[in-house]
Order: sequence, then structure tokens, then C-alpha cells
Amino acid sequence: MSQPETPFDNLTPLYQHTAMAGVLPPQHETDGFIFAIAAAPEIPMPERWMPWLIRGSETSLRSDDVDIIADTLMTCLRDHLALMRNEQVGLPADCEWAREKEGGIPAQVSQWLTGALLAHQHVEGDWQRAWDDAADTDEQAESRAVRLKRALRLFTTLSDTAMALKARNEAQAMQLKENLPLLWRQLPAQLADYVALAGELAGLLPNQFETFVQPPNAANDAD
Repeated sequence: MSQPETPFDNLTPLYQHTAMAGVLPPQHETDGFIFAIAAAPEIPMPERWMPWLIRGSETSLRSDDVDIIADTLMTCLRDHLALMRNEQVGLPADCEWAREKEGGIPAQVSQWLTGALLAHQHVEGDWQRAWDDAADTDEQAESRAVRLKRALRLFTTLSDTAMALKARNEAQAMQLKENLPLLWRQLPAQLADYVALAGELAGLLPNQFETFVQPPNAANDAD
């Protein structure tokens, strides 16, 4: 039996078209970007987030091509949201930890996380507004802040390990290098907690998922 297509797989047709691929980041970065958009406590509308993602000029594209890009990106968003509803993370298969790759962090992982972090920067204000509306106790707010900081720190470290190593002294850099396989193995769990945290903050916005997804029957950082 063939494996079901992932959000990442459903982006592939865009990257088989030279003109379309030319206005987008690398495929892994695009998928990571859309993941973080989907995970935002308040999901921005397409006309807001698509211009953050699309690069270069669309004037070289036919209007039909622009429509195809938009439809495919929205499909990817819905795919990620559908997985999140089932408490799953749509990480591309080649970004998951594998023992044979433990000598370093693959470029695909770095690209995917670069996209996710870029999207998070764009929607940071949305996170903050949801945070301000949460009416948490001091203890709840501190716990959530620790969780978000832990996740973002891991994403940042794995997105650019060269920079992370450079920012440390020799002993710290050696320890980080030794811990990279462990940190990589933690990635799915930290992504899941990032999504869970966003869901908690979105509790005051119960229609977020329903805006983009059909009903189910229809369609610790070791550093």
C-alpha cells in the first residue's frame, strides 16, 4: 500500500514548474513556513500571509499559474491543519531523525525550520495578542512562556547549527555537537508542543480551525 501524501508532497507539482518554483523559497522552507502559519493561534488570511512567502515578481506568471500557486499553498495549509486536528505533525519524512544521518543536521531540516521561524516572526504579534487575551494566572503564563522559549530555541539551533556552534565557547560547542542527534530526535515532540501551545492560546477563538478545514467526516532542549 502506498503511503498517503503529506503536505510537503502536495507542494511538489509547484517545484516541477520552473516559473512557479522561481517565485517561491525551497520546498522544505515553504512547507515549514506554512506549518507555522497553520499553527498560529489566530491564522492569518491568505491575502496576508501569501505575500510573505512568495518571492520575486509574479508578472512573469500567467494568471492561471498564480491561481495554481494560491490553491496549492492553501491545500498545504489545510493538510497541516487536518494533521494538527489529529494531534499529528506534518514533518517531511526526510526531516525526521534517522540513525544513519546522525553525523549532522541535513539541509532539509535546516530549510524547513528556517521557514517555520520566518513565519513565526511574521505572526509573533498574533501570538502576543492571543497571549494577552488568555487571562492566565502568573504560573500558567510562566509555564507557557518556558514551553515556547524551549521550542523556539531548539528550532533556532537546528536551523543554523554553524551559527549556534560559533556563538558558544569551545567546550560548549563540543557539547552541543555531541547533543545534536538528541536535539534532532526531540524535534517532533517540540513541534507538537508548539502546536499544542498555540491551540491552548486559541481557546478564545474556537472557529479558527473550522475556517480552513472541513469537518473530520468530510474531508526538553538538551542544550
